[in-house]
Amino acid sequence: MMTKLISIKDAPKYVDQEVKMHVWLTDKRSSGKIMFLQFRDGTAFFQAVLLKKNVSEELFEQAKNLRQEASLYVTGTINKDERSHFGYELQISDFQVVTNNDGYPIGNKEHGIDFLLDHRHLWLRSKRPFAIMKIRNVAFKAIVDYFEDNGFIKFDAPILMHSAPEGTTELFHIEYFNSDAYLSQSGQLYGEVGAHAFSKIFTFGPTFRAEESKTRRHLTEFWMMEPEMAWMHQDESLEIQEGLLKFVTKRILDNCEYELSILGRDPEKLRPTTEGNFARLSYDEAVKMLQDAGRDFKWGDDFGAPDEAFISEQYDRPVFILNYPTAIKPFYMKKNPENPLEYLCADVLAPEGYGEIIGGSEREEDYDTLKAQIEEAGLDLKDYEWYLDLRKYGSVPHSGFGIGFERFLGWICKLDHIREAIPFPRLINRLEP
Repeated sequence: MMTKLISIKDAPKYVDQEVKMHVWLTDKRSSGKIMFLQFRDGTAFFQAVLLKKNVSEELFEQAKNLRQEASLYVTGTINKDERSHFGYELQISDFQVVTNNDGYPIGNKEHGIDFLLDHRHLWLRSKRPFAIMKIRNVAFKAIVDYFEDNGFIKFDAPILMHSAPEGTTELFHIEYFNSDAYLSQSGQLYGEVGAHAFSKIFTFGPTFRAEESKTRRHLTEFWMMEPEMAWMHQDESLEIQEGLLKFVTKRILDNCEYELSILGRDPEKLRPTTEGNFARLSYDEAVKMLQDAGRDFKWGDDFGAPDEAFISEQYDRPVFILNYPTAIKPFYMKKNPENPLEYLCADVLAPEGYGEIIGGSEREEDYDTLKAQIEEAGLDLKDYEWYLDLRKYGSVPHSGFGIGFERFLGWICKLDHIREAIPFPRLINRLEP
């Protein structure tokens, strides 16, 4: 009978059975007649034990010469090992080396962040980035499932754009044949097109911001998920946002226990997000909270990262901040009928000091009002004729929001910097590898 080829993650199904795996060596240590080999295969990490008495002298000597990141086929029996993160280990009976090169640059020691970013193409093999990328994948699938379960379709917005959705100058400019173009900073306006065609859509793709910022919350290239919903007011949108965060966080808790343990992330810190309702503060209430705490903040200011961190630290789950002043938000939002100095909008702040992860609003649906707001923002009406058409033909109340995927993951994984939340981070001083 042929020995079954399995992955490490499937080891629990084969306890006390002989199996075969294809693996890479991450570390090893020996003690006389016993050798401990640390393996990975892209699904998990675990330990294998090689006893000298169980293999030939030649094979045991060959194992001594294995280098870090050697690739091999290994055969053995799966045993339980409650001392490890994974909970299982392999008793080796045979192995076959595929490659065994020396000089792998990332050792099992502390390295500076610049060195690790320079070697990101190799660093992704290590335990910490492995765990983050696995959680990223689960979160991506959960977001798609949530929207499909709630009647949304995925709608793809272009990356090359002729104008800026928010009128900002922080754009990456490119020459597009004989005209100017920009890399997209948001798919929102095109998402609104989709909403008027399909009622409920979501976009999910890369976005670009030419912000000269070096904070732990900024990348120049990142991923945004942006739903747009026709026939929906702001209060209904808030319910969608809260439901999304609860659903995705629960999916991660249910499926990423191993990865969270690698990161040292306490799952109980995330559990409150899946339970109960999120607090909803008005902008005015948030301002008062800051002022009562003695912070230098006045009404009309936009919240900086320290302000958002302070507010979010008062809660054990995400919190909504509602209805910001019109002067600090983009032109496409709908004004609050009860107070024309503010928009019907909301940001979601993640707890534990992580700050904003979602921003959204009800969109202005009236043609004349939106046209006036575009002009007040100092934008060229010609660039937005197609966008105004949505208000000219079959306009309806509609709302939407955007979630910064890496910021969300930064909170879930408790990262010091969101550069860890994406495979190849792009920063103002980094475009390689």
